[in-house]
Amino acid sequence: MATLRCLRRSALPRLSIFSRGVQTSADTTRLTSGTPEDSSEPFQVTLHEDSFHSYKCDTPSLDVSVTKDSLLDMYRQMQTMRRMEMAADALYKAKLIRGFCHLAIGQEAVSVGIESGITPEDRVITAYRCHPFAVLRGGTIKGVIAELLGRQAGMSHGKGGSMHIFTPSFFGGNGIVGAQVPVGAGIAFAQKYLERKTATFALYGDGASNQGQVFEAFNMAKLWDLPCVFVCENNKYGMGTSAERSSSNTKYFTRGDQIPGIQVNGMDILASHQAVKFAREWVVEGKGPLLLEFVTYRYGGHSMSDPGTTYRTREEIQRMRSTQDPIRGLQRYIEEWGVASEEDLKAIDKQAKQEVDRAVEEAKESPEPEVKDLWTDIYYKGTEPPFMRGREREEVRLHY
Repeated sequence: MATLRCLRRSALPRLSIFSRGVQTSADTTRLTSGTPEDSSEPFQVTLHEDSFHSYKCDTPSLDVSVTKDSLLDMYRQMQTMRRMEMAADALYKAKLIRGFCHLAIGQEAVSVGIESGITPEDRVITAYRCHPFAVLRGGTIKGVIAELLGRQAGMSHGKGGSMHIFTPSFFGGNGIVGAQVPVGAGIAFAQKYLERKTATFALYGDGASNQGQVFEAFNMAKLWDLPCVFVCENNKYGMGTSAERSSSNTKYFTRGDQIPGIQVNGMDILASHQAVKFAREWVVEGKGPLLLEFVTYRYGGHSMSDPGTTYRTREEIQRMRSTQDPIRGLQRYIEEWGVASEEDLKAIDKQAKQEVDRAVEEAKESPEPEVKDLWTDIYYKGTEPPFMRGREREEVRLHY
């Protein structure tokens, strides 16, 4: 038995690179050059040395080039996305939003970080927490809120709801756990087939990481060297189960077998931005797929029906809010580096609130879908058949 134990120990992989966990603080980046007067002139900052861990590849550079304008754009987007999700929270509690509703409060550095590091021609597909991506990828706050309310002004005309919102470059939130991952691989296949120098980012959560179809998509993407970045948003809890209880390997960035991976501090917007730029360049250059794991945190429950405090303590949530909030972290950078004053940021906060409040009121004024709308948007416009069959003969509808 002693010999067997020795063999088991010797068979374990050496994971010395994991001796320290990835940094998850939101404000550990430091200024390494002077801040220029010109708001569009780049200056250098350096990320914490533990912002990234890698598997079968190098880590992104810790030196990041930013501008005052880019930092303020990130702050404005993060603050606006949080205000939008807070508005959805209030509308749900007022019973104006029904059904499923999954919010991304606390995870703003992931969506904004991804958008800041890709191009409009790149593609994104995700799971439940899709509202920020829908806006950042060309939608509107009014369109998202109206869709949640089930109104005609919604991005899916009030017929899709929280998990079915799309734009030409955003292939939606998807309600079947993990099912968006093979679809993302298919989108990347189309990009390669059409010889386009673009990337697809296919997002899933730690809770979906054990789905068989996820690993099938990994295998196909690696066989064909697809330009796909598989993104695990590890917010520590899949529904009400901690990652440690559901996954024997919680280093999700290593789970692609032959696919290289990067683990990222998903609470620091600059680390997220740098990782996404690295990942996009990797796949567009033809090196094959890559895994990104953003270590992040959701403040609310899995969905609005989950209080979020039965499987974790209120103290844990409060500690994350008060010490590792991604928006507060960026706020500290902006103020300490002389990018903008506290008053300037308060003005941005006020503007974000006004924008969301206005969108909510406009969405409320939109009418609900009519019965005839049940027979529209079934097919992509211009591809409809001459008629659609109903359950009975009199339910057949002709297209005009």
